[in-house]
Amino acid sequence: MTVAPSRSLRSSAELIRAEEPVLAHNYHPLPVVVARAEGAWVEDVEGRRYLDMLAGYSALNFGHRHPALIEAAHRQLDQLTLTSRAFHNDRLAQFAESLAELTGLDMVLPMNTGAEAVESAIKVARKWAYEVKGVAPDRATIIVAADNFHGRTTTIVSFSTDETARAGFGPFTPGFRVVPYNDLAALEAAIDETTAAVLIEPIQGEAGVVIPDDGYLRGVRELTRRTGCLFIADEIQSGLGRTGRTLAVEHEDVVPDMILLGKALGGGIVPVSAVVARRDVLQVLRPGEHGSTFGGNPLSAAVGSAVVELLETGEYQRRAAELGIVLRGGLTALVGKGVQGFRARGLWAGVDIDPAIGTGRDISERLMREGVLVKDTHGSTIRLAPPLTITGEELRTALGSLEKVLTEGA
Repeated sequence: MTVAPSRSLRSSAELIRAEEPVLAHNYHPLPVVVARAEGAWVEDVEGRRYLDMLAGYSALNFGHRHPALIEAAHRQLDQLTLTSRAFHNDRLAQFAESLAELTGLDMVLPMNTGAEAVESAIKVARKWAYEVKGVAPDRATIIVAADNFHGRTTTIVSFSTDETARAGFGPFTPGFRVVPYNDLAALEAAIDETTAAVLIEPIQGEAGVVIPDDGYLRGVRELTRRTGCLFIADEIQSGLGRTGRTLAVEHEDVVPDMILLGKALGGGIVPVSAVVARRDVLQVLRPGEHGSTFGGNPLSAAVGSAVVELLETGEYQRRAAELGIVLRGGLTALVGKGVQGFRARGLWAGVDIDPAIGTGRDISERLMREGVLVKDTHGSTIRLAPPLTITGEELRTALGSLEKVLTEGA
């Protein structure tokens, strides 16, 4: 990283202590205070450098401060940032056109956060069920998978199976059926005349990068088509290059009725999300029925368009696929040496650590001390999702640090 060392009037320890009385305690972050970043590297307030192997849960697929994205944001900041959707703006059409073409679908509903995209898709699916499918009023159901993660709103946690996400937040929204992930028979048995949609992650990220069997996504597509309900793919973490394809569903040549995007769509600069869908699906929405003051704002549209331009080259998808081979090879070499198993696709992996060596949190803290940042999930599992701009040498450095931590902990 070529930027000058960061400076702060307070140390990392002082800043962490300062947060305690004034910030809600809904996170338990690693004790590192990031002040600057570039590419795959971040720097704390004391000037210590860390290799970012999380990339903002895929929000930073293109690395920190990608030059093309920063330029697009700067250029737009000098022109126009917000109009609300009460008026048109000169950036939104290009964004919607390019995103629809990238995904192979017809229309775009721009929002801000991933949870907003999921909530929007739920509303659209229900309205479609009543107006197009003919489901009786207030009877529509949506089928979801166990161990899902689609966000934190009250409706979304209503169909979570993670008690940490649910406990204390009821009463819950009805209208959802939960079936096991990767189980087509259970899915088929749950579909009936009230089913509006099946909402699933092509790869379950928060659950530990759980990859379904080959043919599962094709089976979901065939079942939903045959039974007359919608297939909604939540690609908020898995999409936009992470798995070596633009979308994870492309690994099975599947085109859902609705695709949910977020995180990387904002380039790590602004929150941008979208529901991308068939025209006949999104056209059920009429003026006044759904909206967002900031959804589709000119700054977001400019950055989102720049993100699509990067993906149109295919460079980042290729990098994820090629470096994914390096990642898999490095993890394979660690199986039986502190790693009990792993699941990986492209530059994304869930790594199960031997509990005798430590929890996922323990390993994350040890890696932090080695200058590598990762995130734990579910006991002794850690997630690796580096920026797609990472080099092979940097990736091998991270894998070497993981090997060192596991060896020392054995």
